[in-house]
Amino acid sequence: MPEQPSDFAYTKRFDAVLAYIDTHLEGDLSVKALSDVANFSVFHFHRQFTAYTGVPVSRYVQLMRLRQAAHRLIANADYSVLDAALDTGFQSPEAFCRAFGRAFGMAPSVFRKNPNWQVWNTVFAIPHFSRNILMHVRIVECPEIKVATLEHRGPAGLVNESVRQFIEWRMRSGQSPVATSRTFGIPYGNPDTTPPHAFRFAICGEIDEDVAPNEFGVQPLVIPGGRYVVVRHGGSPDHIGETIYPIYRDWLPASGEELRDQPLFFHYLSVYPETPQDQWQTDVYVPLQ
Repeated sequence: MPEQPSDFAYTKRFDAVLAYIDTHLEGDLSVKALSDVANFSVFHFHRQFTAYTGVPVSRYVQLMRLRQAAHRLIANADYSVLDAALDTGFQSPEAFCRAFGRAFGMAPSVFRKNPNWQVWNTVFAIPHFSRNILMHVRIVECPEIKVATLEHRGPAGLVNESVRQFIEWRMRSGQSPVATSRTFGIPYGNPDTTPPHAFRFAICGEIDEDVAPNEFGVQPLVIPGGRYVVVRHGGSPDHIGETIYPIYRDWLPASGEELRDQPLFFHYLSVYPETPQDQWQTDVYVPLQ
């Protein structure tokens, strides 16, 4: 009999498949193509993929394509439903709209006007990701962190404009050099449920001195110390809700822990644009009592 792959080799093969899907959403993602990536026979691949992720190959691929389309529709006003259909491998705009409607309960045009990512995170309940996230949860005692912060107010989709202003302050002031100072983000509210005009997000860089007066509106802030549950998110921050939701939905009820009345925060471990966003790593800190 042929030698069976070890658990590590098995995981490595399927992680390679998932990475391949993420970077080839506009290409051939047939069972045959993906079984070749995994180096499994077509006969066994579909069943093994379903056992590993918790959903069939076709469902997983469709969800990934719909996710990409949803984000592109929100991010780019000139991006059409026809573009979304063609870029994500659907044979026609009608087929794309039917699939989108089945997943989200609304047409792409409606979602674009009033995006509800809470619905997406309900749809995107892939068991593999919840299991993988919960396996790597850790509880830490974190000291307080002194930061300089620029608070963004308004739609979450415009945060990057505020990020550019904060980067300009960092470059001009030299008070929080990217190479040696940690970078954080603090969402004051859930962008999935907060009205766009009311959303606030603090962009933060670590400092060891007082913030000098500046024209950018950058102010000092202290991220409180204490106990946190920490989980690492891999990939674009646009999808970070897919890592956060299992903490609240699955881990917290079974943990016996209680939340502290304080916003969670993100510690960005990668530097943009040197690291492409699909390769980013971000630690999510959720405050505990």
